Amino acid sequence: MGKAPDWRSKVDPARLAGLEPFAGIDEAGLAEIAARAQPRRIAKNEALFEQGAPATGYFVLLDGRLKIVQVTEDGQQIVVRFVGPGEPAGALAALGIESYPASAIAVTDSLALAWNAGEAAKLMTRFPSWAMSTSRAVGGRVQEAHARIREISTERVERRIAHAILRLARQAGTPIEEGGVRIEFPLSRQDIAEMTGTTLHTVSRTLSAWEEAGYVEGGRQRIVVKDAGALRRIAEEG
Repeated sequence: MGKAPDWRSKVDPARLAGLEPFAGIDEAGLAEIAARAQPRRIAKNEALFEQGAPATGYFVLLDGRLKIVQVTEDGQQIVVRFVGPGEPAGALAALGIESYPASAIAVTDSLALAWNAGEAAKLMTRFPSWAMSTSRAVGGRVQEAHARIREISTERVERRIAHAILRLARQAGTPIEEGGVRIEFPLSRQDIAEMTGTTLHTVSRTLSAWEEAGYVEGGRQRIVVKDAGALRRIAEEG
């Protein structure tokens, strides 16, 4: 388990302004929410929370990137999704689940705000827009999970890999001067394999072919999408 929060720290309400979960909440409301939050620093590769642990905290990421990972009963690791700045993590804790269904691992040194799950639930009653935003986030993740289950069940592996890279480029892509879109966090080929239900060998072979074709540019835990149109054509093939 990761390090305990620094309970001595205070949270500036200005850090909440502009974040999607708190959109539409006035300054007094933000001050009340911030007063009940605690900052939590998570070092790279450290767990913010772990699969199966009691769901005692609700979090909103301020900086960095989290990888949500689930381990199946037979020991297979699945990368469920990545969480970026402004997004909630462990949101189901505020909705009454007893244990976390997956682990949240920091991909880079990260900073999150933490609320006790019961406290977060009470605050959401006072600030319904926060509850609605959390519900939308959870609903979007369920939709994304359904799409990935369909992809894994019905699509050949090249399509699944193309879908995964395009999805990450939409969620965390930044246009670069040389052309293309860079996924703005370390992303290994093993991560992609665990997202798409395939092997590291298959991902490496596929990405190498796409690099030769000029569709992507790779490196150590780095991917730039050079030709999104080509990847969309692969993703949409019957």
